[in-house]
Amino acid sequence: MVTSRWTATPARTAAPRRRGAVLERAILDAALEQLSTVGWKGLTMEGVAAGAQTGKAAVYRRWPSKEDLVADALQAGLPALDGAPDLGSVREDLLALCRRSRDAMFSLPGLALRAVIHECDPMQAERFHTVIVDGVVQPMLELLREIIERGIERGEVRVGAANGYVLDAIPAMMMYRAKMCASEWGDQDIEEMVDQLMLPLLRPGGD
Repeated sequence: MVTSRWTATPARTAAPRRRGAVLERAILDAALEQLSTVGWKGLTMEGVAAGAQTGKAAVYRRWPSKEDLVADALQAGLPALDGAPDLGSVREDLLALCRRSRDAMFSLPGLALRAVIHECDPMQAERFHTVIVDGVVQPMLELLREIIERGIERGEVRVGAANGYVLDAIPAMMMYRAKMCASEWGDQDIEEMVDQLMLPLLRPGGD
């Protein structure tokens, strides 16, 4: 009996077709990846579909426009700034919160958000206003207010310091320097901002 030298090649098993929430998550992740690499202007629905390894029709069925897709991607991807640090002093609490904020800024969703903020025209940016305010700005301001009010109760911070101008100082400085100076906000940069800007603003008696 002659034994054949050839053996049958096993049939390739097709990858399981993704549906529902699994496919939607892949599309949202691909949108964030596109935003972080090619920016708002370079993002296309075709590119997102390719990144998610699905068809363009699957993207358009769920999101009729680029704006709708990006808004949902940001909302789903932005990391939550849960809970104000409570390390025993205003300085340590501010440092911990700023480091957490820095990590969020330079995460994939953070880079995607910055692409939207920097590249969108005013009419497009209005579409993302609620996502940005509710997902980023308001949570940061609430945590800063909690830290400062706790410092007032301990006598570390002057009464009345939890006002809008003081609360805006850290987010405004971090966004400005990231955009205009390409600062990546290393730990030393954060310490200098807290020590040279925030603590003098907060100190009782202004000394």
